[in-house]
Amino acid sequence: MIQNIVFDMGNVVIRFDPKYFTDREGILDPEDRKLVMNELFLSVEWAQMDAGTLTEETAEPLILPRFPERLRSKVRNLLYNWAYPRDMIPGMEDLIRRLKEAGYHIYLLSNASAAQHDYWPRFSVSQYFDGKLISCDVKTVKPNPEIYRLFTEKFSLKPEECLFIDDTTANVAAAIACGWKGIVFHGEAYELEQKMRESGIRI
Repeated sequence: MIQNIVFDMGNVVIRFDPKYFTDREGILDPEDRKLVMNELFLSVEWAQMDAGTLTEETAEPLILPRFPERLRSKVRNLLYNWAYPRDMIPGMEDLIRRLKEAGYHIYLLSNASAAQHDYWPRFSVSQYFDGKLISCDVKTVKPNPEIYRLFTEKFSLKPEECLFIDDTTANVAAAIACGWKGIVFHGEAYELEQKMRESGIRI
């Protein structure tokens, strides 16, 4: 029986949309936007921050020289402050609150940098979570099976009692291979709730 609902963070609980972020910074030229996508959000350094081998502070001097001077202040702001303002996926906080009220334990399992520890508590939804495991802290990322093992070990949970929600199919497939249940999130809270009910979750 499922007792623990484990959520991914970006594009499941909170918004992670690089195109939206570049709009917010006023980076509108198509070539500039492409540069920001490739050299910031899709950069090796971004992946290394998730893996815990770089921080924003150590990544900055590696990333910024790849941009023209006119973009560097905006790129720096994106590097450090993409999580502000605090935009959430519509309907997810209410769903998580109701799951908590129904007696489920709520957890977070996310690929993210060390900055997550600063911005996450500022999201009101964080109050409903019983615990979290962030990739940078354990030096491994989803969908590596090791991160799922470390998660259940950290919180003394049984894999078969965990339901994992992630927007990336490979991450959910990896959780299922580790003995968890899993649902791929497609951006709609009401669709997720329906799938949860079909899986026997009481909401």
